[in-house]
Amino acid sequence: MEENHGINNERNKSEQAYSKIEEIARTLEKMNFGEYVEYLNDTWRVIRTNFIAGLARGFGMAVGFTLLGAVVLYFLTQLANENLPIIGGFIAEIVKIVKQHL
Repeated sequence: MEENHGINNERNKSEQAYSKIEEIARTLEKMNFGEYVEYLNDTWRVIRTNFIAGLARGFGMAVGFTLLGAVVLYFLTQLANENLPIIGGFIAEIVKIVKQHL
């Protein structure tokens, strides 16, 4: 009797493992894992993708920093025009230095 119980327990564990493996396989299929592995195996494709992504990030940072700098420079100019006693002279000097280097 105990032998049957042991065999049934083993079968139950095997069926649970098999259903878990099937679930994992379905999940990987939904995630297009095969395509991702193919992508990783194509070295030049990975290099090209990362190079283009790096160019886009660099361009985005350059444009963003330029716009941010322009906005800061605009507000500094406005503050300098307010003729604030101590800060106005300091800001005017900074604006003058920045304009000389443009």
